[in-house]
Amino acid sequence: MGLARWESDCYRVMARAVIVTNAGQFESQLRIGSLPAVADNPCNLLQEHTMLDSQRCWQAVCARDATEDDNFVFAVHSTGIYCRPSCPARRPLAKNISYFADAASAESAGFRPCQRCAPHGKSPAALLDELVAAACRLLQDSPEPLTLAQLSTRIGVSASHLTRAFKTRIGMTPRAWSLAQAQTGPTLRAGKGAGLHLRYAISACALGFLLLATTDKGICALLFADNPAALESELAGRFPAAQRRVDQHGLGAMLQQVLAQLQEPARAAQLPLDLQGTAFQQRVWQALQRIPAGETRNYGQLAAELDSHPRAVASACARNPVGLLVPCHRVIAGNGALSGYRWGLQRKAALLRAEAGNSAVLADQADGLASLP
Repeated sequence: MGLARWESDCYRVMARAVIVTNAGQFESQLRIGSLPAVADNPCNLLQEHTMLDSQRCWQAVCARDATEDDNFVFAVHSTGIYCRPSCPARRPLAKNISYFADAASAESAGFRPCQRCAPHGKSPAALLDELVAAACRLLQDSPEPLTLAQLSTRIGVSASHLTRAFKTRIGMTPRAWSLAQAQTGPTLRAGKGAGLHLRYAISACALGFLLLATTDKGICALLFADNPAALESELAGRFPAAQRRVDQHGLGAMLQQVLAQLQEPARAAQLPLDLQGTAFQQRVWQALQRIPAGETRNYGQLAAELDSHPRAVASACARNPVGLLVPCHRVIAGNGALSGYRWGLQRKAALLRAEAGNSAVLADQADGLASLP
């Protein structure tokens, strides 16, 4: 059965799962479907946040684009029903549709939820995320390696279903994920940064402030925010167990190269990187570095290149710790929307415009961000 057919059929599958963890048991109703890209609302495209771009939303509805399921719902005037963009029901005429940012807004306007795609609860994608996350915890916490049969039995779904879920969510099978985690070692698995000694420096830039952090091997984080406190908080959240110290002078030369690339994208900074992630995340991040400045790719194109799924690629992009140098901002949605960016869509738009040949927009962009202290 092809992936597209599986995704469609899964809207009709309800699996009652008992997930056993070290903390105890809990039951959850799982409606399994395709996964959306991690994103802010791409239909806004930097317009007023209360407005949706009807043309782009209509494209998503026609394509049954599950990557938009958590971004808006559409309501059909003739039936009084609202749906997710990926709903398998027959498509109405465009003139008979209204778009809403969320289910509550649609219901406030008098529409009722579709019984097929259940847009008023968690999306099938979110529930599948929970399923895969629970399976990953079981693999990590088990004192002995679990076979696929054992894992699927404890989760409460078939082995084939669980394998497809893993491939969709993180781009590899449960066994491959488990092996990759074992190879990364306890420090990376825990994600705490234990044993690492980080130096970092902060600088104002046209996009607000940036923080550059390094290990003894290279840059491990390049973050953006509206103020230094937010940057230090994000760094601490990423590496809570690492030893961290400010080194403005020692990292001054690196900072200047990064700032130069911001102002003149053609001057790409050639700096050593120390990227810490899973084997699949590393593959995605390497693919991002092959996208030339001034060009973009969509999640589907990257997924095809990596023999993966757009959702898995989007998830790896969202976890990229080194902005700009690992250019996840060059990846957009399949319908041309900006899609998500962990440091804000305004920054993503400004970076893309600058790389397209108009570096002056970076200076203008600063006016659209929070005021600098």
